[in-house]
Amino acid sequence: MPRQRLAYAYGLGTVLIWSTVASAFKIALKDLDHYQLLLAADVVSILTLLTILACQGRLGLVRTLTRGELLRNCGLGVLNPFLYYLVLFKAYSLLPAQVAQPLNYTWAITLSLLSVPFLGQKLSRRDLAAICVSYLGVVVLSTQGNITGLDFGNPLGVGLALGSTLIWALYWIGNTKNRTDPVLALLLNFLAALPLILGTTLIFSALPAWDNPGLTAAAYVGVFEMGVSFVLWLMAMRLTESTARIGNLIFLSPFLSLALIHAILGETIHATTFAGLALILAGNLLGQRRS
Repeated sequence: MPRQRLAYAYGLGTVLIWSTVASAFKIALKDLDHYQLLLAADVVSILTLLTILACQGRLGLVRTLTRGELLRNCGLGVLNPFLYYLVLFKAYSLLPAQVAQPLNYTWAITLSLLSVPFLGQKLSRRDLAAICVSYLGVVVLSTQGNITGLDFGNPLGVGLALGSTLIWALYWIGNTKNRTDPVLALLLNFLAALPLILGTTLIFSALPAWDNPGLTAAAYVGVFEMGVSFVLWLMAMRLTESTARIGNLIFLSPFLSLALIHAILGETIHATTFAGLALILAGNLLGQRRS
């Protein structure tokens, strides 16, 4: 298969996985709290990433890491998965999936804002317009159309969903100079976060029972959302002749996700959800830099 066609296949595979995870989050959260979901998903993700690296014959790469690289990757595990998913899963427990999922797509705009103080970049007029359009979409989505009344329904849930994008953007800024193999780096992130997640779960919750039905959905999240999708996307970006072509596939995911949210969770998708999501994605497209 030609490289570009193979890149599209990997990219579409990733998009399909991303489209399912919002529904998987909500299914798991019916029987697990957000601490238990993160703990189960993290353990499964570690096993998944170990298996991938072993099959690729790259487990030995850990011996090539310097002490600084090891500490850096372990430190980033505090941001992702520990803080990021803890906040994101709590947001999903408070909000309808059709609201939480589109809000998560504002992370690209958050990244552009944080790039100013952390990376020394400057915002152009186009960037500012993109930010305004995206956050108008956030208001429309969060208020479900009641913009004049500014009724945000569940302000804590909205705040947590937006807060998760802040953590995610900080994580990627922390990775800008990371030269570690990406899959190995992710494995180190998840390994370093495991004691934190376990301790937090024992303090604020409890270990889930082995027969808890939510563990199946949690395992799905660990394998696909936190493991396979990352590797597929990485392979797509390495094979493609144009990162922009593959990158634009991302915009298929939220609409596919809404269709699955309706079909699997039974949520009635409101017109304001589409309007808010369209504004958020328009802002992301507007903010894309030609460079």
